[in-house]
Amino acid sequence: MLANLNDVLTRARKEHYAVGLFNATDSDCLEAVISAAEELRAPVIIGTAEVLLPFGELQLIAPGMLHAAKRASVPVVLHYDHGLTFDKCMEALSLGFSSIMFDGSAYPYEENLAATREMVKICHSLGVTVEGEIGHVGLAATEDNAAEDRYTTTTEAKEFYDATGVDALAIAIGTAHGAYKSKPKLDLERLKAIRDTIDVPLVLHGGSGLSDDDFRNTIRDGISKVNIHTDMCIAGIEGMKAGLAEGLEYLPLRNKKVEYVKNAVMEKMRLFGCVGKAD
Repeated sequence: MLANLNDVLTRARKEHYAVGLFNATDSDCLEAVISAAEELRAPVIIGTAEVLLPFGELQLIAPGMLHAAKRASVPVVLHYDHGLTFDKCMEALSLGFSSIMFDGSAYPYEENLAATREMVKICHSLGVTVEGEIGHVGLAATEDNAAEDRYTTTTEAKEFYDATGVDALAIAIGTAHGAYKSKPKLDLERLKAIRDTIDVPLVLHGGSGLSDDDFRNTIRDGISKVNIHTDMCIAGIEGMKAGLAEGLEYLPLRNKKVEYVKNAVMEKMRLFGCVGKAD
């Protein structure tokens, strides 16, 4: 069933578990994620990001994602992640996405605030939820996630939330997008301070590659949504390698990829504590 962030994250925040966002740039990943969620009776967030569109055209993949969300037996949020431009966010809305992340974190603070506030106004008029971002979630390839002067401050988080009315807020506490070169140092005290200051679900980007304890600790201390993509890609590659080693042809090889990605998603769902929360 199609849902939005409020439908799945309000309970997650209250009961101290997290719901995963798993990007689905093709039907293989889409099948893996929905199948995992239904088998474990877990709410789930699917979607794609603006930077991923070269690998899966929005108008091509959105109808399949929307159909899969509507026919699923568990709540499925269709989320447009890291929307960087107004036009692409509007395109996602026109294609039926139930949630939009507007990422203005690279803008000067006041521009980010104003643009996010406008996005919230538009989306809320359509019953669509909005995730914003304040601070800088880095790139693992450059290791700029370790630059503490770019972490989210409690003051910024409160001011941003109060001014925009976002339904979820992505914060920077030391994570990064992509595969980590070294173990990230997460600022859990900062996370707890933000959690205690604003009444909104908090989002952890750059989740792939964190340790199980990192996930448990951040969810314990206030994270309600975790974004996963790189780990799915790694699982898909491992599945195809295993299939090739078995001498599988193209279609059975595809099924092996789906199997491995599904198992990776289920592992994360168990870790996040959302198993059985769809009932």
